[in-house]
Order: sequence, then structure tokens, then C-alpha cells
Amino acid sequence: MKHDFDSVVDRRGTNCKKWDTYGEDVLPMWIADTDFRCPEPIVKAIQERALHPVFGYPALSKDYENAVSSWQHRRFGWDVSPDWVEYTPAVVPAIVYAMRAFTHPGDRIIVQMPAYHPFHQVIPHNGRFIAPNPLREEADGSWSVDWENFEELAADPRTTMFLLCSPHNPTGKCFTKDELLHFAAICEKHHVFVVSDEIHSDIVYKKNRHIPFGHINEWAANHCIVCINPSKTFNIAGFRTGAAIIPNRHNHDLFYNELENLKAFGRNIFGTLAVQTAYTDCEYYADQLVEYLEGNLEYTHRFLTEKIPEIRLGVIQATYLLWLDCRALKMDHLRLMDFFLDEAKVALNDGYTFGKEGDGFMRLNIACPRSQLTEALHRMAKAVTQWRTLQK
Repeated sequence: MKHDFDSVVDRRGTNCKKWDTYGEDVLPMWIADTDFRCPEPIVKAIQERALHPVFGYPALSKDYENAVSSWQHRRFGWDVSPDWVEYTPAVVPAIVYAMRAFTHPGDRIIVQMPAYHPFHQVIPHNGRFIAPNPLREEADGSWSVDWENFEELAADPRTTMFLLCSPHNPTGKCFTKDELLHFAAICEKHHVFVVSDEIHSDIVYKKNRHIPFGHINEWAANHCIVCINPSKTFNIAGFRTGAAIIPNRHNHDLFYNELENLKAFGRNIFGTLAVQTAYTDCEYYADQLVEYLEGNLEYTHRFLTEKIPEIRLGVIQATYLLWLDCRALKMDHLRLMDFFLDEAKVALNDGYTFGKEGDGFMRLNIACPRSQLTEALHRMAKAVTQWRTLQK
């Protein structure tokens, strides 16, 4: 099957957070969902199920677990037993359940900065503390791990968990096997449990490869939870359905206890169907999506270099979220938000919400038709040109 990613879908007025948050004169390029139509097999499966007029409690079958298992095997070479798979209502709730299962109030959790903004909320809201491990920006725009700082944090007896975001949001870093093994070695040495958020794992660009943390060695498999969700890939975030992969049975039981404690084990009848269909019938879509996004990435990099050199794009290895270095504009984060929203009429994510390390950065979502991306970049170029004139 061939999907048309150039097709424009009007999402305004559909109770859409991305498009209905701002006025009609603003082009939304912020929150991490795509502006592409879902794969046709998912649309058809939902339509056919909706024809049945009763939507009661779904029975628990192994179709969901088998679909997750098969995807991990085909895409990443990880032989996941269906028994390792647990339904979760999205990834962030799974992280909360894992915190409650494997840490205690007052514990410290390592998070690499800048970090996905909900991490800054759910950790303190559950009585835990963030132990920040800032990623280091290299001269070529790539990102590396501060290993000395990471081990220092892990060695603190109050540190009991490492929340890994792999691939990393917002920097777009794809961790190598050597890096993942180094994480595992330090965490093993200091008895730190690992929760790996791998929601962006399907969107990895040339010369890079996503490796599930639970697949790197036996220790990692026995001391981790891998959280996944096809929402980013297939644009089905509204179904609020994900999965946790937990190879160790004892850890799985502890995790499930928290689901029971919070009555979070009931499945979404349409969400599970969408995930099963995505992982079973939509591999073609994932392949074509990455190819299209790679074109958007190359176009954006070329445009910024030629038209807006004040905005620097570093090395993006994964995700459709571009971490834009806007520090040359010499604006604080509030001024940056106003600048893009009011003057460029483009809604981006404020980098400061990802931590103080994000001050001077903005996050741009390029998962949209090329025509929309082109319009957004031209709006940004016009606003920066006007700013440039005022600086003279």
C-alpha cells in the first residue's frame, strides 16, 4: 500500500488540541502528534467495530500482546514473549506505575536534561526528586552523555531509578549500543532500576538504529521496564493505549500490583484494536513515514542554513521533533514564545519547559505535509528578517 503524506487534512474544529488551542492565523507546529491521516487499515478496523452498537467491557485476549511481541521482533530483533507485555493507558501513566512499584517517596530518579516536560511534573507530584543529568552539546550539534555526572548520581544511595528516554526527546539523540551498555553497567553497579520510554523508537533516521534497552543484555532485561506506544508513529494518541514490556516475572507482578491499586488495568476497546491493527497491518506506513520525515528533516536543515542562520539545527538522529537553537536571537524564553507566536504566527514548544537547559531553544514538530512545513519556515524566516533589520 502507498500512503499520501502530502495530503492535507483539516483538523480544526475536531476537538484537536494541536489545532484548536490557537487562533486560525497561527500554524501549530508544537505538540507531538502528526498531521497525517492514520493508516487506512486502522481507519477501516475502527469503522467496522463502530458499526456494532454495543461497546461494553472487552474480553482479555492475547491478540494485543502478540501484536506488540511481533512488532518488537520484526522491527528491532527483540524476541519478546507475549507474557512480558502489559497493557497501559499510554506511556506516562506506565512511568508513574513503575515509580510507585520500584521506588519510594523521597527517592531520586535520574533524568537526562533537557527532558520531556511531563517528567518534570509526574516525578515531584509523586513525592520523588529529579536527579538531573544534563546531556552535553558537542561542537557539531550532537549530544553526548556526561558519564562522570551520571555515575555520581547513580552512586547516591537515594537514587533508585533511571528514567531513560530512548530515542531522546527533545534532542533527537539515538543512543548507541555502547552507550546503553554503559548505562546498564553503572546502574547494575549501584542497584538502579531502569524505566525506558521508547515511544519514539519507530522514527530513527539513516545510519542510526534503535535498540530496546531490555534487549542489550541479561541484567538489563531483569532490571528494566520498556514503555512503548505506537501513537507517535500512526497518529493514534487519542486512543490512550500503550504497553509495558517487562521480561522479569517478579517485576511484572510488582508493576501489575500498582495497576490494580489504581484500577488502571481496564482496556480501551478501540485503543487496543488500533494498536493491534497498527502492529499487524501497517508496517508499510511506518517505513514510508520515516522516509517522508527524512525529507522534511533535510528540507528544514537546508532552509535554516540558507535563510535563517540565526536558528541552528543540531544533529537529529531520531524523532520528528527538532530542537532548534535560537540563542543567537538573544531572547529569553518568554520573549521567544511571543516572537514565534505573535510575529511569525507559528506555535512551537517553549524549550524552557524541558528544563533550564532548554532556555534559548524551541521545539519544532515536522510531522506534517511538506506544504505546511514550507509555510511555517517561510513565516519564521520573515519574522527573523524583520528582527534582523531592527538589530542594525
